[in-house]
Amino acid sequence: MTFLIFYFVHWLLIMNINSVHLFAITGVFLTSCITTPPTAFTQRHIPTKTLFGLLEISSFDIYTEDNALHLLISGTSSENTNSISVRYLKSIDQGEHWSKPLDIGTNPPAPLASRGNDVQIAARGDDIISLWQVQGEIPNNGPLVSFLSHDSGKSWHQGKNPAADNNGDQSHIDLIVDTLGYFHTVWLSDPEENGYQSLRYSQSVDHGENWHTPLKLDESTCSCCSNTLALSPNGAIHVLYRDMKPRDMAMLTSIDNGISWQDKKIIGNFNWQFDGCPHVGGGLTFDHSNNFYSSVWTGFSGMSGLYTITNSKTVKIDKNATHSDIISMNDRIIVVWDEIQPGGTAIFSSQSFDNAMSWSTPQRLSDPESTASHPRIIASNTNAQVFWTEKMNKHESKLVMTWLE
Repeated sequence: MTFLIFYFVHWLLIMNINSVHLFAITGVFLTSCITTPPTAFTQRHIPTKTLFGLLEISSFDIYTEDNALHLLISGTSSENTNSISVRYLKSIDQGEHWSKPLDIGTNPPAPLASRGNDVQIAARGDDIISLWQVQGEIPNNGPLVSFLSHDSGKSWHQGKNPAADNNGDQSHIDLIVDTLGYFHTVWLSDPEENGYQSLRYSQSVDHGENWHTPLKLDESTCSCCSNTLALSPNGAIHVLYRDMKPRDMAMLTSIDNGISWQDKKIIGNFNWQFDGCPHVGGGLTFDHSNNFYSSVWTGFSGMSGLYTITNSKTVKIDKNATHSDIISMNDRIIVVWDEIQPGGTAIFSSQSFDNAMSWSTPQRLSDPESTASHPRIIASNTNAQVFWTEKMNKHESKLVMTWLE
């Protein structure tokens, strides 16, 4: 195999192919490999589709804490399409059953939320924080709002804006909580009205009642792609986001609980030069040895598609795949994504038993008769659960859940 690669590269050099095209061609040649591990997925349940009392679900977030699942959904709650509700639900049996949907707050500001710019939730014990963007003075942008519960979701009250002010557009939020019970959030914002978004971070050490002064983590980022926060077992905080120039994904890390951040690390290094909005973020997870696993998409010509990337390996998943999520669970890594199909987008999944060096044959999870997008995956004790939104032609968008073993 080594000889064949050497011969192939030598032939390209003889043919006078420039270095950019050489990188693109050899990159695909070396990384486009999906093999089949001996064990395949078992879908323990037929996918469950639900609206949880809404007429249509436009946004959701799922957060796992020990054996509990916390779900936040938003969508149209009446025939009046301007009536948007945000509802909270909890499951203590890995999603088999859910609590009664509870509207958050009394007439709270309606979320300016959609898939890719979703409502957010995180929980530790009795303390739960929800965050979303609301409509401001300019159409389709506005500030953040927070709603807090200190009694396991039974009651809620409005909290402070982590951004400290309501200036400019504040969007593409992510929210997590660490083992100390400190909540961490990131978002994109342009309070100085420079014409481009920057990546901002803040944390709360008192369960969301107050937030530290926001930090600017990156001066200039892509303004339309979702951000992903992740904690590694050693306590470090990580954020995966799409950079401005080039439009590759980047990762920032803090090892001192968000006080300072290390220089960004480019994830993928495709050197994709693009002046536009791809609307595609990425997935990030860590194993017990603090090794990272990411799922990222690039639009770089000749290499476009979804990749899984670690410190030692880049593997192309599919050229038609875009939005993705990834988890580390016991002895395997699982990646989920949506992918363009003849009848619309569909949800697929694959797993790796060799630290993302190779991947099983992709398995379709979503209904062939529906268009599905933006999957999320979480790990519980013995299985993984995948969530996405799915819509049949001329029907409402529903939340779909399935279980993988």
